[in-house]
Amino acid sequence: MTPLHPDTDSPTADPRLTAPGELRTRLAARLTDDARSWLDRALDEAAAHPGSHGPISTWELRLAEAGRRCGPEHADAARVLILHAARADTEAVTRVYRQGTGPERRAVLHALAHLVPGPDALPLVEDALRANDTSLVAAAVGPYAARHLDAHQWRHAVLKCLFTGVPVTAVADLARRARGDAELARMLGDYAAERTAAGRPVPEDLNRVLALTEAGSPPPPPGAADPHGKES
Repeated sequence: MTPLHPDTDSPTADPRLTAPGELRTRLAARLTDDARSWLDRALDEAAAHPGSHGPISTWELRLAEAGRRCGPEHADAARVLILHAARADTEAVTRVYRQGTGPERRAVLHALAHLVPGPDALPLVEDALRANDTSLVAAAVGPYAARHLDAHQWRHAVLKCLFTGVPVTAVADLARRARGDAELARMLGDYAAERTAAGRPVPEDLNRVLALTEAGSPPPPPGAADPHGKES
């Protein structure tokens, strides 16, 4: 199975689903002394000077350094913590996403559920779901998408995962949102029929999601309580 983040298959924790305090504790236990010292300084700096200062904030520069300082396997988590420490709002995360590298964009997507309380950052999720970068797609279908994408957008996000080979385990709150969704079941059936007609195999994940759509009552609307969507 493809890792959730193919280029940074970190054992630290899924940064989309882990509260910042717990994420910092887990990350600190895995960093070298030098990397831990750098991260502590970066977080203190971001907390002391949040928001924008000049053309680019100091904490934004630290986002760019995270891979070199903490190692690629821990960079996602470090960047998410810096975004939290800087209390990045919708304007800030949008700027970082639009101007950043792929890994910096991924960190923004990871952090959205804890940083942006409403749907204002949905354009970033929508942009990532149009990408060919599977790590961005996987990051985009986290708790923020589960909470705020409407039914039509969310169904297409699930199909995007199937098209691109992103494991459906990346889709936050999949069971709840897929439950009883007859339209999603129809779309999955059409996709399976197309692949079969073309002599191509049907992804195992498609059958997993299809089984969830048959599992009872209609799903609650986006925005209902969700164990991983709570802001902290």
